[in-house]
Amino acid sequence: MAAGDGRTLKVAVAASGGHDSTALLHCTARSAAALGVEVHALHVHHGLQPAADDWLAHVAAQCRRWGGIRFHAQRVSERPAAGDSIEAWARRVRYQALGDLARQAGCGLVLLAHHRRDQAETVLLQALRGAGPAGLAAMPALVQRDGLLWARPWLDQPREAIDAYLRRHRLRPVLDPSNEETRYARSRLRLRLWPALLAHGADAEAALAAVARRAQEARTLIDEVARADLARVADAQGLRIADWLGLDAARRANVLRHWLAAQTRAPRPETLIERLLRELPQPRAGRWPLAADAELRRHGGRLAVVERRPVVVGPVLALDLSGPGAHPLPAWGGTLQVSRAAANAGVPAALLRRAVLQPRGGGEQFQAHAGGVPRALKKQYQDAGVPAWQRGGPLVHAGAQLVYVPGLGLDARALQQPGRPRVTLQWLADALPGP
Repeated sequence: MAAGDGRTLKVAVAASGGHDSTALLHCTARSAAALGVEVHALHVHHGLQPAADDWLAHVAAQCRRWGGIRFHAQRVSERPAAGDSIEAWARRVRYQALGDLARQAGCGLVLLAHHRRDQAETVLLQALRGAGPAGLAAMPALVQRDGLLWARPWLDQPREAIDAYLRRHRLRPVLDPSNEETRYARSRLRLRLWPALLAHGADAEAALAAVARRAQEARTLIDEVARADLARVADAQGLRIADWLGLDAARRANVLRHWLAAQTRAPRPETLIERLLRELPQPRAGRWPLAADAELRRHGGRLAVVERRPVVVGPVLALDLSGPGAHPLPAWGGTLQVSRAAANAGVPAALLRRAVLQPRGGGEQFQAHAGGVPRALKKQYQDAGVPAWQRGGPLVHAGAQLVYVPGLGLDARALQQPGRPRVTLQWLADALPGP
């Protein structure tokens, strides 16, 4: 519900027009009327069925007939990509659309009509996919996500109770023909496996729902252990491999799953987890694919998520870098920022009036500090702990003098040049495009 400060209380109901959501919308409207709560019906038009327009009109008519229900609908414009699971795609776009509609209506609470049979089916499907406690926990009765509270008030109710409610109030839901199509995993389970389970024992539904409750408890404990272990083995720079190896095997796998999920905002395949568990203990460099725009790399004793950047080598450029300002260099994939520096820092601005930007050619020598000696760039990068994927960008020269190296900074020999005013340089790589 929304409000508590004198404003109207609001609740949203996900309403497909089907069997379960019809009962929930009707029941919510009857209960809300006595409480002064404003009910909003949220309908998602997937466009997958020829009758989808009729279903939208059906739910809208129900809202008018039952009175006091605000109706909201959203048509999904995108289509599943080749190879997508229709079920997974529809679920993803449905929750996204429901969230959009709820926020537009000012509703902080969204009711979903899943019941005990749905929960039992989800447990079975997850078990057949080899899921662990997180998957077997199935659907939570209450969860906060994307700024909304999602609730399943009938999750402990048997399907028969909803059937009885529909009969008692003479409600007519729409019929979705996809429920009879065995190409969908849930429909196949419902039509072929579920009757056999009920024949084996009438308490199958309740028993599987109990599995979900126990798995939810186990998942809570597993998450608590993972949070404690993460504080010991990870930081902003990545997973500290030596500390991680100090955990026992089960906790090592557990914290790795949680760390990866936090980095990518989604669980990762078990095949990746198993490969990392096998290969990370070996003391050698490594890289592992993670996503289209990211990968995992081992460097400096840590496992880190790294953006996949194309190797960009731009042209040789002559620029006046003597004044403060930003110099976008699209061909190099970034921007060279010039800033004023204190009198005892930076390089003389006059040194950079005819700066030359160019790629590494081999043989460059960089002096890291005043008391040091010039050394090969590769060696300086290694000593400074700069990984290979952070060594992009142009080298800046003033005549024969190397002035600036992205990732290392200003050459100490250029810093020692006399003259005022003084400036400093910074290379800013462009952000990768979003998904």
